[in-house]
Amino acid sequence: MKASVTKALGKGFVVEEIDLADPIGREVRVQVQASGLCHSDLSVATFIGGEFPVVLGHEVAGIVTEIGPQVTQVKVGDHVVGSLIQYCGACTNCLSGHTHLCLNPDATLRTAEQAPRLSWNGAPVAQGMGLGGFAQETLIHENQLAVVPDEMPWAPAALIGCGVLTGAGAVLNSADVRHGQSVVIMGAGGVGLNAISGARIAGADTIVVTDVEDGKLERAKAFGATHVVNSRTADPVEAVRDITGAGADHVFDFVGIRPVTAQGMQMLGKGGGLYLIGVGTNDAGIDVSALTALSNSQRVQGVYMGSSNLKRDIPFYASMYLQGRMNLDGLVSREIGLADIEAGYESLKDGRTARVVITDFS
Repeated sequence: MKASVTKALGKGFVVEEIDLADPIGREVRVQVQASGLCHSDLSVATFIGGEFPVVLGHEVAGIVTEIGPQVTQVKVGDHVVGSLIQYCGACTNCLSGHTHLCLNPDATLRTAEQAPRLSWNGAPVAQGMGLGGFAQETLIHENQLAVVPDEMPWAPAALIGCGVLTGAGAVLNSADVRHGQSVVIMGAGGVGLNAISGARIAGADTIVVTDVEDGKLERAKAFGATHVVNSRTADPVEAVRDITGAGADHVFDFVGIRPVTAQGMQMLGKGGGLYLIGVGTNDAGIDVSALTALSNSQRVQGVYMGSSNLKRDIPFYASMYLQGRMNLDGLVSREIGLADIEAGYESLKDGRTARVVITDFS
């Protein structure tokens, strides 16, 4: 099969013919129909590193073509969406419903003694995040897959597994935003746009979005922001306090730069929460005054994957989309072929581009 292989750090994405093993245990063979380009994969390929060679791509949607002998949750012909949340289903965190905090995520992978899922010229190829969606086909543990309705379009479906879970989940799961509350979303990229959608579903009364690019802010309005602030030309803290009156109930930081995070803390009202999702620099973080946090009963919380349960949340977001209650089409700015990944990532530098999705695997 064809797959885009990253052979070493900084060596880009090269289409090669590689071999895919037959499914064993709880593995599911998926014919990939769409695979989103997420910055996390680019970071692995360019500066974070890991196992090489590797097939990356963790926003995957496709059709089940074969299942392992122990699979019980999906069947051949199902339309599925993959997620990088890997969970065993048996640890204390999984059993308490917090599968995104699984203590044994490697249970979804093959052991070192087993033949690799992917190989190239007889040598093993790593599979990024247990998914490896930059390929015509892939093998995925059933715990990393959720079934969606057949009428769900492929390109927006693929984006649910990461960006939608993270953005909307931060609002609905991590913060548990309630109707009538005020929300501030710092950063109007693809994940921030999904936070807007989550805030609308939750019934937030005020949804303020801050960014430094007017094009992104205009798109935020189209997604449902009630107010937008260009933090390059206006003081965002002052603007948020003018809009909310007493400060925001919830502030979501999708930027992850120390000065921006500090502004988020200053935007909070009494009892408010600051949620840290983006990591834009190596020194991302915040200094918190214990006295201020105590006297105002404020909190700071790190958020991973929107505190999501993928089996519950992926079908929910698909349902919201099919009911016309969630904008996923607006996320898909461009569809590309498997050989065009590097050009696709380059196009994401343009603020007018929300997300890019591979839909041509020929």
